Amino acid sequence: MMIPPSELAFDIDGVFADTMSLFIDIARSDFGITGLKYEDITEYDLCTLAGIDAGIYIDIIMCILEGRHSGTLKEIEGASDVLKRVNQRHCPTLFVTARPNADQVYGWILDTLCLEPEKIDIVATGSFEDKQQALLKNGIKYFVEDRLETCFTLSDAGIQPIVFKQPWNRKPHPFCEVANWQELESLISFD
Repeated sequence: MMIPPSELAFDIDGVFADTMSLFIDIARSDFGITGLKYEDITEYDLCTLAGIDAGIYIDIIMCILEGRHSGTLKEIEGASDVLKRVNQRHCPTLFVTARPNADQVYGWILDTLCLEPEKIDIVATGSFEDKQQALLKNGIKYFVEDRLETCFTLSDAGIQPIVFKQPWNRKPHPFCEVANWQELESLISFD
């Protein structure tokens, strides 16, 4: 498979942004929850984590979505280099997120990639189920996603998901999978 950059889009959280590490940092620093490790997050629904009640879970998620945290949101290793290469071949680079709005993450993406605003496009759908509409509207055929349930929905709509391997998507699936950004880069046609 060689993916044309013009047919490729990306999820943000868990693919580009290391949001789960930030979640763990906030849980520890703001709520005193210790012992939680990245590899412990084996379900995308974080409400299933032992030791975190629903109210605290919601507070942590809101801290992330609203940018009210002292911790730093970091990129997943290698993401910037590959995304900049994609952007050089086709822009704007499209990001589609289930976040209710992209306000807090928009500036972070521009700063992380050192790009001008016209070089990226972010669609915040507000739900995982609505990602397919945004992707189809933009002519996207391939989407890099970490939430396995979303991958099945996208596949049903004719969009080929590429699963970005995470501890929470280790169930059997029929999709192409990458363990890191270097593996993803090898699937992209830069000619």
